[in-house]
Amino acid sequence: MNAIEVNHLKRVYRAAIGVFKRSIKEVVAVDDISFSVEKGELFGLLGPNGAGKTTTVKMLATLLIPTAGNISIMGFDVVKQANEVRKRIGFIFGGERGLYWRLSAEDNLRYFASLYGADPEVSKKRIPYLLEMVGLKGRGNERVEGYSRGMKQRLHVARTLLHDPEVLFLDEPTIGLDPVGAREFRQVILDLQTEKKTILLTTHYMFEADALCDRIAVIDKGCTVALDTPGGLKKHVSDLSIVEMETFGAPEEVLNGIRALPFVDAVSVEDQDQRQLLKVQTERGAEAVPDLMAALDGQRVGRVIVREPTLEDAYVRLVGGKV
Repeated sequence: MNAIEVNHLKRVYRAAIGVFKRSIKEVVAVDDISFSVEKGELFGLLGPNGAGKTTTVKMLATLLIPTAGNISIMGFDVVKQANEVRKRIGFIFGGERGLYWRLSAEDNLRYFASLYGADPEVSKKRIPYLLEMVGLKGRGNERVEGYSRGMKQRLHVARTLLHDPEVLFLDEPTIGLDPVGAREFRQVILDLQTEKKTILLTTHYMFEADALCDRIAVIDKGCTVALDTPGGLKKHVSDLSIVEMETFGAPEEVLNGIRALPFVDAVSVEDQDQRQLLKVQTERGAEAVPDLMAALDGQRVGRVIVREPTLEDAYVRLVGGKV
């Protein structure tokens, strides 16, 4: 039995629009998503903004009811047996909400343990263990309001593990963390795997997914477009090279001209202060550089490199250049 089974999942929102003449508009957030997650697996869910990642996680966590399709967690149906599912799951959404800042970390955990109905004697032993596991040993008696964002996120993990769930849902847990805090949090995620937890992770950071996940599902417009290991997904771009070009203020019409070139497979643009980093996928490799320079039409160009594709490049190809 797999830890998670998702079959032809769909979620439709109905929203009223208009002021005087009101009408109902249907928004399809999730259209047709299917995947399974093995016990003890760290599974990634990737997709552009609006692809349906968070909606999917909320349905898995029993916070939303699917419009169609079915989900089972550890063999229990998330709609018909929601209470049984909730005993076996924990979830973390990116951000700092969900803690009482004027209480200490230990007081927070004691309070949430009481909500879970945990035995007080068990909690006395488990709370110090969890604080040590997430790297907060010796800081448990401090008020949460004095914690850094990374420390608050680690306390979220400890809170989620109070009832020792078998399955964890982490929805963009490192968003907003500084590089050091994000790296420390990724180590916490890896440590959770040593406890044989099943983890479903959504993230916008491709290097994070590449480093952490056993398998990854890529979704776009509410549908699954690829499902494979990080190495398997990279094979989608094995025929390409990536030309990275540093530009300064290239207008949109110039960028669209590059996208229209017959030898260009996809283009993504990353804004970096006053600069833009163009990542051009092409089969021509270094031979494409002169034509790309010409297409920039006199725009100021800095560094230019040609490299092998990464998981991020495979993702860009799969979702049509959206990031």
